[in-house]
Amino acid sequence: MFAGTVNGTGALTVRVARPAAESVVARIAAMVERATATKAPTQLFVERVEQRYAVAVVAATLLVFAVPPAFGATVADALLRAMTFMIVASPCALVLATMPPLLAAIATASRRGVLVTSSVVMERLGTATRVVLDKTGTLTEGRPRVVAVRPEAPFTAEVLLALAAAAERPSEHPLARAVVEHAVAAGVPVPVASDFRAAPGRGVRAVVDGRAVAVGRPDGHGHDTDGDTVVEVTVDGAPAGQLALADTVRPDAAAAVARLAALTARPPVLLTGDNAAAARRVADAVGIVDVRAGLLPDEKAAAVAELQAAGERVLVVGDGVNDAPSLATAEVGVAMGGVGSDLALRTADAVLVRDELRAVPAVLALSRRARRLVTQNLVIAGTAIAVLVTWDLAGHLPLPLGVAGHEGSTVLVALNGLRLLSNRAWTDRQSHKDREGQ
Repeated sequence: MFAGTVNGTGALTVRVARPAAESVVARIAAMVERATATKAPTQLFVERVEQRYAVAVVAATLLVFAVPPAFGATVADALLRAMTFMIVASPCALVLATMPPLLAAIATASRRGVLVTSSVVMERLGTATRVVLDKTGTLTEGRPRVVAVRPEAPFTAEVLLALAAAAERPSEHPLARAVVEHAVAAGVPVPVASDFRAAPGRGVRAVVDGRAVAVGRPDGHGHDTDGDTVVEVTVDGAPAGQLALADTVRPDAAAAVARLAALTARPPVLLTGDNAAAARRVADAVGIVDVRAGLLPDEKAAAVAELQAAGERVLVVGDGVNDAPSLATAEVGVAMGGVGSDLALRTADAVLVRDELRAVPAVLALSRRARRLVTQNLVIAGTAIAVLVTWDLAGHLPLPLGVAGHEGSTVLVALNGLRLLSNRAWTDRQSHKDREGQ
């Protein structure tokens, strides 16, 4: 139902699935609000230094005013020099050095379909040294299809498909949707299931026509010579057959993987709960060597924690409930917004609204550009203050020139950070530093 919908001649019953505060638009608005309210670590450091620096400037200004008259200078000259000193030594440019680049980067990323939840996350993205990718829904399009139905006696293919679809229908998993869609397309009646239970990474259970039906990973994580994903169906604890499903690799996956490897100077890692053959087929297609298959959600999170314990700063990209623990464990978690589950979206630090995998290396490179601009701004501001203060103390700096120098450096720092609002900030090719993963 859309806001403003007008009912016609019939009666309409509407069920509210969630409050308006939890809608997609509301979550996006909350993310934007958090992004503008938070402060990056560099900004917090600058503010801590600025507080002490401001006290030191006031104390130094009093000395500049009080000391020269003791050596014969006039009070008017001392006052003018002290006023000039306070103006040129004030840390306005230093305070503005960090937030404009980071907020501009967040705005540019949002225009390109990447929602970054805070300036902290935007700064942290650029520090990632290893990227971990999920398979289904991340490297693949998340729209698998059933390619084979393999019943075991006494079940027929139609009965096996009907039981599996009935058990899978309440599930949000892409494989579950594929089974249901295949049954509907084949004209197989799907009965109503009850007592539905889902175990992330393992499968689902339900009661269908008085029989306990389970659909999930086969023992030994399954195998298939074609590299398809295999799920096993059991009825009342006895094997009833298997379903083979295949998914399509995203067109931009290979290019995104190569770009991420170049940015981090380390090849990405593939973590999946699928069988090894299916994982290897996708990994070979996109150029990933390090593949870890047959993992449960807690095992994925443990693998991420292991990488971080080895000194890596891990960025995880995933989409499903199975990925939520690893998204939460990683230094930065990025969720696919289109096919992603609600839990993954809530857990992630950034969301790819358009499900474009190529946006991951783009936003990582954007974060690194923002970090470099922050460094440039700090150098510009510090240099301007040092030059103007030295000029005022060692020579004679005219007050108008001091004001112009101070305000000019502040404006220059702000404009330098706002350069990331341009389209070039997103489309520029990677720089030499990006290629070296710095």
